[in-house]
Parts: sequence; structure tokens; C-alpha cells
Amino acid sequence: MIRLKLSDAQWERIAPELSGKAGDPGSSGRDNRLFIEAVLWIARTGSPWRDLPEAFGKWFTVYTHFWRWAQKGVWERVFKALCEDPDFEYVLIDGTLVRVHQHGTGAKGGLKIRP
Repeated sequence: MIRLKLSDAQWERIAPELSGKAGDPGSSGRDNRLFIEAVLWIARTGSPWRDLPEAFGKWFTVYTHFWRWAQKGVWERVFKALCEDPDFEYVLIDGTLVRVHQHGTGAKGGLKIRP
């Protein structure tokens, strides 16, 4: 069972900003709210896309949908619609949330060829 993070009021505020609603050209989104919840799950947990629970659908499909919306500017419109909400007013990212890739911890950087 998936616990929804978006309230009904928040959903009503962002629904008109989303692609794939009835009346838009092309195919309509099957379940935009579940997709938004999947993206919020990824943002909240910091997990890689491959770890997305099956309840949200196939991870690659969700990622592709996310990427397409990013290219179209849909996420900017969603953030603008939610910026007045105190729960989504800002995002705090610190060292407890950001992980370093396993190969990036002790690598020596710099030029390989010296001038």
C-alpha cells in the first residue's frame, strides 16, 4: 500500500499544470498522481531509479516520463504552483542526503598530461 504525500488540495493546485490531462494533444497520462508520488518517493529517499517500488510501475518508464516532463518545463510549473505551500516552500539538502559514488571517494584528480 502506498501512502500518498500530496494532499487533495495540493493535487488540485498542480493538476492543471501537468501534461497528459484530458484535452491535451497526444495520449493522456494514465495516472499522473501516482507518477508524481513516484517522483516524490525518489526525491524523499534519495534512492536510484532502479529501486523504485513496483507499486509505482516500471522504473524505466517512470524515469523516462520524468525526463520528458523536465524537457518540457512541466516541473517548473509544478514547483511554481506549490511554492506557496509551507511543506514545499524549500528543499534542504545536506551531507546526510547526498551520497558519493563508490568510485568518487578516493580518486586522484587533475591533469594526466603535465604542460
